[in-house]
Amino acid sequence: MSALPVVATAPRWLAYGALALSMSLVGSYVALSKPLVAIFPVFLLAWLRFGIGGLAMASWLRRPADEPPITPRVKRLLFLESFLGNFLFSICMLFGVRLTTAVAAGVVMSAIPAVVAILSALFLKERIGRRTAAAIACAAIGIALFSLQKPIHDDALAATASQFAGVSLTVWGNLLVFAAVVCEASYVVIGKRLTEGLGPKRISAIINLWGFALVTPLGLWAAFSFDFGSVSMGLWALLVFYALAASMWTVWLWMTGLKTVPASRAGVFTVMLPVSAAAVGVLFMGERLSSLQVLAFAIALLGLVLATLPARSPN
Repeated sequence: MSALPVVATAPRWLAYGALALSMSLVGSYVALSKPLVAIFPVFLLAWLRFGIGGLAMASWLRRPADEPPITPRVKRLLFLESFLGNFLFSICMLFGVRLTTAVAAGVVMSAIPAVVAILSALFLKERIGRRTAAAIACAAIGIALFSLQKPIHDDALAATASQFAGVSLTVWGNLLVFAAVVCEASYVVIGKRLTEGLGPKRISAIINLWGFALVTPLGLWAAFSFDFGSVSMGLWALLVFYALAASMWTVWLWMTGLKTVPASRAGVFTVMLPVSAAAVGVLFMGERLSSLQVLAFAIALLGLVLATLPARSPN
């Protein structure tokens, strides 16, 4: 099996910035998707997201002159990247956020660095250095601290107090968010392989197109009975931001960073996702953040610092 051609990489500091900004945007739209899923059916919301993103990225589908044709192997990876990182991630995340709070979703998403590290070691054979391992441990400690915090009984949790199969809907929501964690980690690992041969823009456009194709039957079914006239202009504007952030900006930024940074280290930057999700939940959605949760996020951010410090030069 021939290796993928090498694509030029960005400076490391720029790659770090792209990764951090990408996950910050993901966390923002995860939290901001809560008012959207209260109005739009989940499948319709996902379909509109991919459709708007596809229109914005139509020109990105064109193959650059210096890029080789896509091989069958890369086509399979592109499909998996979209199926796991776009389609299943969106469905699990949107249904999960609908049943839980933005802060709780941020807590569960803190597990991404550890899951990415495990998958990177298994499938990419990446060696996990001591500093990266310490950064991952910081994320794990943050999750442990969150687990010590008693649930906050606010209006959002009261709305999800009913049960399914004897289990609280809030728990089901958190489980769905964890399923999204596994999808996101797979997205990181597969994306690392794709960036070895394709540019970030084309990857973004192709996997969005696959996502649109996968969700179109369900989206059309949901759209048939939906009253589009009931949606306010403010929500339409929020939908456009959500679509561009989820389908275009975050993917392009993430793939740009992945060209330079190993997947296991890039996974540490996913701590920006729960931080930004919780920040949006607190600042704009009336959710509460305890002092223990603030400490947990501070430890997670310490891990980010450990992962990005320059290596010590040999004497």
